[in-house]
Amino acid sequence: MPPERPGGESGPGPLLSEPGPLLEQVAVAVFALDEAGRIAHWGPGAQQLFGHAAADVLSRPAAVLFPEPPPDAPDAAARLVERARTLGYWRVRMPARHRDGGIFDCGFRVFPMAGAGGGTVVLGLAARGEELDRVKTNLLFLDALFETCPIGLVMLDEDLRYVHLNQALADMDGIPLADHLGRHAADIMITSDGGELQRTLRDVARGRRSVVGALLGLRTPGRPDRDQVRSVSFFPLSGAGDSRRGVGGLLLDVTDREQAILEATAARQRLALLDRAAARVGTTLDLDTTARELVEAAVPDFCDGCVVERVEWMDEDEDFDPERPLITRRIASGTVLPAPAEELIKGTDRVTYPPGSSIHRMVSTGRPLAVPVNHEFVTRTVAHPGRARLLLQSGFDCILVAPLIARGTVQGIAMFGRSAARPAFADEDLSLAAELASRAALCLDNARLYGRIHDIALTLQHALLPSAPAAGPHVDIAHRYLPGSRVTQVGGDWYDAVALPGDRVALVVGDVMGHGVPAAANMGRLRITAKTLARHTPEPADLLAELDACAEESGIDWATCLYLVYDARTGGARIANAGHPPPLVRSPDGTVRTVGEGLGVPLGVGGVPYRSTWAHIPEGAVVALYTDGLVEARGQDIDTGIDTLRALLAGPLFSLEEAADRILAELLPAAPTDDTVLVLARVRRAPEVRRKPPPPA
Repeated sequence: MPPERPGGESGPGPLLSEPGPLLEQVAVAVFALDEAGRIAHWGPGAQQLFGHAAADVLSRPAAVLFPEPPPDAPDAAARLVERARTLGYWRVRMPARHRDGGIFDCGFRVFPMAGAGGGTVVLGLAARGEELDRVKTNLLFLDALFETCPIGLVMLDEDLRYVHLNQALADMDGIPLADHLGRHAADIMITSDGGELQRTLRDVARGRRSVVGALLGLRTPGRPDRDQVRSVSFFPLSGAGDSRRGVGGLLLDVTDREQAILEATAARQRLALLDRAAARVGTTLDLDTTARELVEAAVPDFCDGCVVERVEWMDEDEDFDPERPLITRRIASGTVLPAPAEELIKGTDRVTYPPGSSIHRMVSTGRPLAVPVNHEFVTRTVAHPGRARLLLQSGFDCILVAPLIARGTVQGIAMFGRSAARPAFADEDLSLAAELASRAALCLDNARLYGRIHDIALTLQHALLPSAPAAGPHVDIAHRYLPGSRVTQVGGDWYDAVALPGDRVALVVGDVMGHGVPAAANMGRLRITAKTLARHTPEPADLLAELDACAEESGIDWATCLYLVYDARTGGARIANAGHPPPLVRSPDGTVRTVGEGLGVPLGVGGVPYRSTWAHIPEGAVVALYTDGLVEARGQDIDTGIDTLRALLAGPLFSLEEAADRILAELLPAAPTDDTVLVLARVRRAPEVRRKPPPPA
């Protein structure tokens, strides 16, 4: 009859409760029964399990260890003896009784042994059923774990040699499982961390620390061409009993995950860079400023150095000829690398690229191009030997060149350089550079077109303004016209001086609302009209009325004008004002006063009459006429600016030219936002007229 399996089933099986680590996990009772079912041996474990001292149970029937059986049921102890003798080995789970009367599930293993005096006894091993179930479950779990777990599992001894591992780790390493055993961890997990992994494993083996979820970069002999990233956890093995000391480990290949994270991070960084570039590039219509903004957006987030260059086409309709040198003008540059990189990118304004260069290839295709900085690239691209040496010594390891194309024309090129400390440019970087270049090119082209319009308006403005106002012999004039900075449009500021019969001089200054060519053209209309009317309209108020009608007919919505006629015979002046800042008069004693404060409505409004006022201007006095660009600033009231101008006029005034320059330097910012006119006129009385001026009209 075959032996029963646990739970009463039959079947052979080894003695699993062997001495050693397993007994340290499960309390095992050892006892022996004689042929009559009496207790012949009672070990310490039996006393612990059943609660009986050896003296109390030796030679007594083993029935004391079991609950009372039901009627007609076989005695449990007798059954153990009978099955052991019959089967040679039997294991079974049955209820047992503790000395205190408690009943518990117990697992028994019994087998016959030779006893003293030639007889036989039945040796029994017993343990609590729940303890057996726990150990059994743990062992089954460990077996299943090593067989099916997709995570790499490893056991290293104290010398960090492979003792045990699962197939998942062998597959991860690309080395058969058996070829790991006995080999040192450093032979399999090849790292470039200067031995840090080995030091960590030795600390773990000594029980000093554990490592949880650390990222480890490595290669293995089985996969020498593949860099892997693993999430690793290492913990010390306790070495309880005679079990091995060493290191247990769990290893998971997260290379794809980390690569995806890196790619996602890089993608977010590229999007953030584009977002910043969209906000920072093209904030003005100045060509050089826009180019600098592109450099500042790219360095250092995208590259270590950047230059922006405009292509100098002979004609905008000129076709690109790859057989001719390409000439550019460098308009912006920046780098975070030390010398000689800074000297390289800032060393020239005009650059010539020989035929066959990478720049020619990029312009021909219209697509970005990434190239390594080597002798071949330098020889084909840099014509000047000194600059070629600088490039090779600059620290740039690779360069990405992108065309600045707007409205179908290559406006220029942008070059981005990286040192060896950064990754080389990838395809995604080429796409990013193309997007950056495309946005910048449109901004640069807008700036270029605006610059052309600005130049046209400025040329028209200068052509319409007097180069040498005809003030006559009784007035010395210093005049200045300053257009706004390149980032602002030309306005409609104007001025003139007209010599009139009877030793009179007309001084006029005005400002037409608007900017650009229309404002310059409207300014020209008003100036020419005013000059024509001045010779035939003696009363300033009447002249402004005529100018107002002219403005309405010309569609000029708003313009200011100040008209002053100085009479050198009387020393008096008639003044009319159409919404313009009032003139200032500096007397020879240094006092400064405002005259002609009767402020009228601007030209172009219509329907409101103008009036003239009279003022006495002493001989040697200086009259200052100006536009609001001189005295008005953002965040500052215009009266504050006029007070500052008054204070500057009150100072020493030896030369009108020097005074004009000093006033402009003091009042105007480095990049003025509006056009400015300043006229300083020193008056003299006519020699034949020395009578007291008449009272005001």
